[in-house]
Amino acid sequence: MVVLKSGSPADLRRFMDKKLEMKLNGNRHIIGLLRGYDNFMNLVLENTIEVTKSESKEIGTVVIRGNSILMWECLDKVKI
Repeated sequence: MVVLKSGSPADLRRFMDKKLEMKLNGNRHIIGLLRGYDNFMNLVLENTIEVTKSESKEIGTVVIRGNSILMWECLDKVKI
């Protein structure tokens, strides 16, 4: 879990090139590889899959706005 001090940007370096699962606003759910991020926690994911109740759809490379992320979890092992 990443804990932030008020006003400090997230340090996501250790999650680079790792598979992340995210729940987004609008009841959206995606899984992809983290390729980049900025101080606002906008994320770039590659090989992204959008998951719905009925199907999984490959959507490729996406940019996710930080304020649309409700929850995320790293699915790969991470060195601490």
